Amino acid sequence: MTPGKAPGARLGAVLLALLLAGPALAAATDPLANGARWEDMRREFLPADAAVVFDARVKVIAPISAENALNVPVTVDATALAQVEDVIVFADNNPIVRILRFQPDGALPVLGFRVKLQQSTPVRAAARTADGVWHVAGAWVNTTGGGCTLPSTGSASPAWQKQLNAVSSRVWPRQDGGERIRLRVVHPEDTGLAAGIPAFYIEALQLADSDGRSLLRIQGFEPIAENPVFTVDLPAPRRGGYRVSGHDNNGNAIAATVEK
Repeated sequence: MTPGKAPGARLGAVLLALLLAGPALAAATDPLANGARWEDMRREFLPADAAVVFDARVKVIAPISAENALNVPVTVDATALAQVEDVIVFADNNPIVRILRFQPDGALPVLGFRVKLQQSTPVRAAARTADGVWHVAGAWVNTTGGGCTLPSTGSASPAWQKQLNAVSSRVWPRQDGGERIRLRVVHPEDTGLAAGIPAFYIEALQLADSDGRSLLRIQGFEPIAENPVFTVDLPAPRRGGYRVSGHDNNGNAIAATVEK
C-alpha cells in the first residue's frame, strides 16, 4: 500500500486515469438501458472494492434476435485490452446467470461459444486486466425463450453415452499469422431445470500445447449449449498438436489430442 493513500483514494485515482484514457471508455452508467439487474450482477460476480468500468474495447458479439434459444452464438473479444487475465460471462435475466469463465494463459483473450437463453437479456463480459480493473461490456439479445428449461436432445438418446466427452477439432491459420482452433465436445449440457433431468454439464476444459503449457482454461456452467463448440485464437502457431483435458460435473473425464 502506498504510504498515506487510503484504498478509496487509490480506487479514485484508477478510475480517473481510466476516464482520461480516451473515448474508448464509456460513462460510468450502464450502456444497456434495459439492464435493470446490472447492480445485482456486479455484486454477485465482481469484488466489492474492485475498479469497474464500462469499456467499448470489450466486444460481446451476439445476434440482436436469437432464432434458437437453445443455441445462441456469442463471441467475447477483449483483444483490444492489454494483459487480460480473467474473463467472466453472464446473462442478467437467465434463471442461471453464470455462463462461463476463462483465463487466456497463452491464447488471445477472445472466445466463441454458444449458450441457452431463457428470455431476452443482456449478455455481458467482464475482463480483468493485470492492474486489477474489470472492463465490462455487453449486448442485448432478444429471444422467444425456453432455452434453459427444455431438455437436451442428447438426454433422450442412449447414443450419446457411447460418445460422451468425445472431442472433435479443426485447426487453421489466421490472416494475421496466428492460429485458430475449434473444439466440439459431445455432451448433453442439461441445466437441471427440465423436470426429472438433473444438471449435467462440462465443468472444466483446458487447452494446452504439446508440451503441456496451458493456453486457455474454461470454467463452464449450465447454460452452455448442448455439444458445445469453442473457438480459440492463438497469437502464433505452436509446434506439434494440442492437448485437451477437463471434466464434467459428474467427474467424467475429457481427454483428447488435437492434430494439425
